[in-house]
Amino acid sequence: MNYKRILLKLSGESLMGEKQYGIDEARLKQYVLQIGEITQMGVQIGIVTGGGNIFRGFSGLTKGYDRVKGDQMGMLATVINSLALSSEFHSHGIKSDVLTATGMEPVGEYYSKQKAINLLEKGHVVIIAGGTGNPFFTTDTAAALRGIEIEAGIMLKGTRVDGIYTADPEKDPAATKFDEITFDEIYNRNLKVMDLTAITMCRDNNLPLIVFDMDTVGNLKKIMSGQKIGTIVHK
Repeated sequence: MNYKRILLKLSGESLMGEKQYGIDEARLKQYVLQIGEITQMGVQIGIVTGGGNIFRGFSGLTKGYDRVKGDQMGMLATVINSLALSSEFHSHGIKSDVLTATGMEPVGEYYSKQKAINLLEKGHVVIIAGGTGNPFFTTDTAAALRGIEIEAGIMLKGTRVDGIYTADPEKDPAATKFDEITFDEIYNRNLKVMDLTAITMCRDNNLPLIVFDMDTVGNLKKIMSGQKIGTIVHK
């Protein structure tokens, strides 16, 4: 498995930590220190975050928002999370840059594949904000797209659950965990891992995926060291 360059997907909800809304500073620091550890191992890291801790576009429909406007608000929420991550990286002496899917200088530089790869090769953590820049696409799809574009060897989806289960383990105590599974099995079993667009993109472009518990300190480093943590998804 190629861990030279990875795409790490962090959910907005995970950044909430113990809070009901927004960003938990302790959780933010915990994540940044873990990511900093693997930069020391020479791993090049691209990050895509969700925005559900601030605004979830789809749920805005029930509050009267137009879907496109709601999704755009969600994209802006990912930019807020990305800026928070970048600020925390800088406070620990870790070089990072925020690239945005739509032009919004000086908040972040406009994303391009070559710009992202150049920064990664310089050892910077590259945080790619704003989803795909288009409505109707999730941040999981954005993560798959950016992972493919930056030629990552693997995509890691950091969640609060330690892998993929036959059902939601928080709701079904009888749910059992997969150590590994194929993208087609996820589709056939209708498992709610990522949306089907993201799953299809990973499968068709041969981008393997690991779903793991990011909240357990040390897990990220263990994966980079070759230990079997979480669930690996392959073609």
